[in-house]
Amino acid sequence: MFLARYVVQAVRVEHRPVREVAGSYGISRAWVYALLARYDTEGETAFEPRSRAPKTRPHKTSDTVEDRIVALRKSLADQGLDAGAHTIAHHLREQLPATTKAPSVATIHRVLARRGFVVPQPQKRPRSSWTRFEATLPNECWQADTTHWTMADGTDVEILDVIDDHSRLAVTTIARRTFTATAVVAAFTEAAATQGLPASILTDNGAIFTARPRHGRTGLEILTTDLGIIMKHSRPYHPQTCGKVERFHQTQKRWLARQTPPTTIAELQDQLDTFRTIYNTQRPHRAHSPRRTPAQAYNARQKATPTKTTTGTERHYRVRTDKIYDNGAVSLRHAGRMHHIGLGRALAGIPITIATADLHIRISTLDGTLLRELVLDPTRDYQPRGRTPKT
Repeated sequence: MFLARYVVQAVRVEHRPVREVAGSYGISRAWVYALLARYDTEGETAFEPRSRAPKTRPHKTSDTVEDRIVALRKSLADQGLDAGAHTIAHHLREQLPATTKAPSVATIHRVLARRGFVVPQPQKRPRSSWTRFEATLPNECWQADTTHWTMADGTDVEILDVIDDHSRLAVTTIARRTFTATAVVAAFTEAAATQGLPASILTDNGAIFTARPRHGRTGLEILTTDLGIIMKHSRPYHPQTCGKVERFHQTQKRWLARQTPPTTIAELQDQLDTFRTIYNTQRPHRAHSPRRTPAQAYNARQKATPTKTTTGTERHYRVRTDKIYDNGAVSLRHAGRMHHIGLGRALAGIPITIATADLHIRISTLDGTLLRELVLDPTRDYQPRGRTPKT
């Protein structure tokens, strides 16, 4: 306020005309007269800085609406649901009267920040730096992954989550003590019967999803090949490739943490079914513009279907060396299930070669002598030698 003091000095002490002082320093005469009137009334306090904020703010969000924003934030957070500004804006639009304009997402964010609900995270990468990919149509790609949850008694269980890449629809979410390759096939078959076959499936490199590191095929890989579905796997140690289902795990667990700890698998499955309904039909997903629930986005477009052509002659070949066990048998994994093939105790310890062409098995010594040839029965664990029983 040095200029203000100088102006008052020039007019009141030096008795210079207001017009001259205003013209000399490029200020308005109205401001000079206002400053002189303030100085005559307040004295030295007239030179203290004054707020330039408007005295009235007709468009300011009312305290009632701000309180409702805070109440929604607490209510959604207590339920373990998403409580961000976008979600709160969606609920406000449904709750406020038609004559009342709901505040914007930016306004809601400012209210939450002012009330202490938003913690700045300057270390996070800005959204503009992300490279996003999204399937164009529903069922164009499903992402599948398993995660873990702790029961009331402290035991660990597994949850298989499958979501649609385009709409984020939770296709299925199933709990088991431990997921096997066979259980994954059953879960996929059930989901496909309800939602239709996807064009592709994206998973990580878990043993229940792929046997490629073991030079074999899991039940899911065999099934997808037969159905013409493209099976894709993420890069090892790179969970970002399956980021959508990984993010779904977080949302699901945040909700489960607010529920009564389940004592049985059935109780946990009931909770998962409830969450899946809320997630698919009640929760608007911020990935969609305009904001829609996953179910709305899933039903808004025509579904993709498998496009990979199958000739019915695709076969899986594998050759490995082993030794016959002491009990006269060898083991072979097919479609994620272990099978045992009997050869006779007299051959125990002999090095062998096992040549596999889908279900057709040839077992021979290292010098090429054929010991047994059979067609594997996938429904049986032990493959008998087929000898005639003694009478």
